[in-house]
Amino acid sequence: MKALVWHAVGDIRLDDVPEPAIEKPTDAVIRLTASAICGTDLHFVRGTFSKMQPGTILGHEGVGVIEALGDDVRNFAVGDRVVVCSTVSCGTCPPCREGNTAQCDNANPNGPAAGTCFFGGPAATGPVNGLQAEKARIPYAANTLVKIPDNVSDEQALMVSDIFPTAWFGAEAGEIKKGDVVAVFGCGPVGQFAIASAFLKGAARVIAVDGHVDRLAMARRQGAFTVNFEEEDPVETLNRLTGGVGADCAIDAVGVDSQHAHHGPAAEEAQQKADKFAAEVDQVAPETHPQAGNWVPGDAPTQALEWAIATLKKAGRLSIIGVYPPEAETFPIGKAMNKNLTLKMGNCNHHTIIPGLLELVRTGAIDPVKVLTKVEPLSDVLDAYKAFDKRQPGWIKTELVPQS
Repeated sequence: MKALVWHAVGDIRLDDVPEPAIEKPTDAVIRLTASAICGTDLHFVRGTFSKMQPGTILGHEGVGVIEALGDDVRNFAVGDRVVVCSTVSCGTCPPCREGNTAQCDNANPNGPAAGTCFFGGPAATGPVNGLQAEKARIPYAANTLVKIPDNVSDEQALMVSDIFPTAWFGAEAGEIKKGDVVAVFGCGPVGQFAIASAFLKGAARVIAVDGHVDRLAMARRQGAFTVNFEEEDPVETLNRLTGGVGADCAIDAVGVDSQHAHHGPAAEEAQQKADKFAAEVDQVAPETHPQAGNWVPGDAPTQALEWAIATLKKAGRLSIIGVYPPEAETFPIGKAMNKNLTLKMGNCNHHTIIPGLLELVRTGAIDPVKVLTKVEPLSDVLDAYKAFDKRQPGWIKTELVPQS
């Protein structure tokens, strides 16, 4: 079968690989009807999340049809249409029973202390082969798969595999309530759903910060105030838009590949911090292989965090759902501490959140497909990655469709 395989930093290929099979009684095998490209996947190609194992199939978002079931998967049948939770969880250990399924004790082959296990990730997460393929083995399938309601489409369910639940997790961590002013940093796919989640939870005003015109336009269509950091100082603008008080909650939906301003009034401060940002890049991306403008790490890993902390009100709440690797050891802790901020962060508890979001989609409360901007065949995955990596206009969220 065809699958997108990681070979090295800057080197991914669409390869022929063996079809998966049941290995344990808790497994399932699914035929994928759709998968997607996520910003997290780019970290592995850019080198901002290291220790990937060569030969790992990429991708952690997918929907499909069950083709085979292990003996201990008793809640599904062959032929069921399912969405894959991006993080693997057993459903029986103490963290899973508490709803902290991203910290499952049993899913990660490296042991309970290893933390989150997810599809298509580095060695520390398993590794478990991912979903940008024609078929996939699903470990702990009883808890890692969720049945799709009949009137929810594959495309709708695909958006609920990772990006929507991650954003919802971020909104929950930010404790958003009715009347809040929420600042969202990063208007990629997760940022778009963070905006939607904030409004669903009662936010009175959402202010979205990004440097790309098409992403800001999508945020405005949702009703968000928009700030282009390439044209204006985001800290000064958010201060004005919040009446000088600051936001109640800020969500970092960017992560380690954050970019500083290259134009406008915010660029001057970035130039003053050039050495600091360069040192941060060296820390999180010791190996990079840029190629014709692709696979270039973000040039300011802590920029989104610095802006978020600066724009929060005193005793505000910071929610971090953008991905940071274990090697990232720089954080503006002093500024956060001296504002009495509350910080919450982590990997999404997908299995805990996905069923509720599917119900919102089923009832028509939200249509997540509005964030989907491209549908490409799996055979064109390399070109799709390159366009998404460069943040070309229109490449906000891409679905991949296997041709078999």
